[in-house]
Amino acid sequence: MMNDALTPNDLDIFMQEQGMSGQILFLNSPTPTVEAAAQAVGTSTEQIVKSILFLVNERLILAVTCGEALVDRKAIASLFGVGKKKVKLASPEVVLRETGFSVGSMPPFGHRSKLLTLLDQRVLEQPEVFAGGGAENALVKLDPRAILETTNAQVIDLIRSPEPNR
Repeated sequence: MMNDALTPNDLDIFMQEQGMSGQILFLNSPTPTVEAAAQAVGTSTEQIVKSILFLVNERLILAVTCGEALVDRKAIASLFGVGKKKVKLASPEVVLRETGFSVGSMPPFGHRSKLLTLLDQRVLEQPEVFAGGGAENALVKLDPRAILETTNAQVIDLIRSPEPNR
């Protein structure tokens, strides 16, 4: 049934089918923030990957970044030739319906449908990363190049630089 959420087990099966090396880690507590996830696995926030679903003119776009920096909607807007206001964050309901995973646990791959994926270049600078593992207390540990290979992502600069006098 389409309304059933996908689980870490579904993610594990997807990874095996894709021949991906990676490990799903089950944690003692939920990791709702980048900081909490980094503390839970004893790493820097830069090694924590965030997968964020946007709507660009009703088209689903997955942005994959790392660390605590915010995604620059202008970067996405210019890539698609639209104004920044056309780049909207997908609602939690849309995220669950379209990916099978809830916000905060969504991995960068293994979704219900193949998503156009944008990968921030900084993710690939990490020796290994931890991404959403399909549940609020699960993370997947893997080589960041596996995200690129599995999603055929477009690598761009997705992080907003701090702006003075906003």
